[in-house]
Amino acid sequence: MNTRTPSPVPSALDARYYTDPEMYRRECRGLFGSTWHFAGHASALERAGDYFAFDIAGESLFCIRDRAGGIRAFYNVCQHRAHELVRGNGNCRFIVCPYHAWTYELDGSLRGAANQRAMPGFPKDRVRLAEVPVENLCGFLFVNPDPDARPMADWFPGVEAELRAFVPHIDRLKPLEWVDVDEACNWKVSVENYCECYHCALNHPTFSTGVIKPQTYDIRPQGYCLRHTTECQNLDRMTYPIDPGANPHAGSYSSWFLWPMFSFQVYPGNVLNTYHWRPRGVDRVTVRRGWYTIDGAESDVIRRLAQQDRQTTVEEDVHLVESVQRGLNSKGYRPGPLLIDPGGGVNSEHSLHALHGWIREALDDDAVCE
Repeated sequence: MNTRTPSPVPSALDARYYTDPEMYRRECRGLFGSTWHFAGHASALERAGDYFAFDIAGESLFCIRDRAGGIRAFYNVCQHRAHELVRGNGNCRFIVCPYHAWTYELDGSLRGAANQRAMPGFPKDRVRLAEVPVENLCGFLFVNPDPDARPMADWFPGVEAELRAFVPHIDRLKPLEWVDVDEACNWKVSVENYCECYHCALNHPTFSTGVIKPQTYDIRPQGYCLRHTTECQNLDRMTYPIDPGANPHAGSYSSWFLWPMFSFQVYPGNVLNTYHWRPRGVDRVTVRRGWYTIDGAESDVIRRLAQQDRQTTVEEDVHLVESVQRGLNSKGYRPGPLLIDPGGGVNSEHSLHALHGWIREALDDDAVCE
């Protein structure tokens, strides 16, 4: 007789992970302050002094190219009396605070303050902008507010080499189109929906019949990356021309979700697009879809792809995640078991089990974990 005790069946996370404002505040203080976040594309910083500002969960930062050609990232706050330094994007010879004209070099050091000579011993050399680590991954800039952050290669092993193999021209890409989609749900609801394809055949007919073979779809952890792989189908009936023999991955689809809020996605034909989740509160998130071409050249094909994606898969997902968020607020909801197939595959939620482990790890509080 088999007396072995069965392994515990993992369940979905409790609703409070998605609905409790305090949980979201803890994420802003902890998770978002110690992970890698997409800032923007390096093509926006071609000349010394080029900059752009961006937000991470309520914190304003900016990236800028310095005079030595490097790219730096700083908190967007003057060290004098906390005024914001820049807005939007542009170019500057020096970083000048609009409040009292304190002026910083492009490397963040203080160049001078108005009337500083009137104060003997003014501590100019001790004042500099608060800098954060920044990495350039194939032209995509990521920042981590943790000054002791481990490099992205430790977090996401193998991703850069795989991206270069699937998109041989990736270093020449520039953004062509951004599509912002607002969703009335917690950011993790949207991320979880992206990180499983258990729902795809039922809810995404265009994606499931026109791009992937659902029965071959799988998602596996790769460090803090969830790697999506599949065989493709109907390449001869795609809505844009594809030469499967152009390179080893010309007829392939793959995706790399980088915890916590970014994903690279490659369609057949080596077409790169990206997802970037930007939380707006406990139950609001904006998902920014990026589409890219070589040198940013105009492309009717990519424009049509972006439009088709927005009208099909993206629109279908909006209804799904917003329904889930409403359900999470129901008194009748009890977290059910995750369906985990040891062999993986499209109808398995093993990727969510990994994702939930990262969520619990990030919150780092046994009192709120099952």
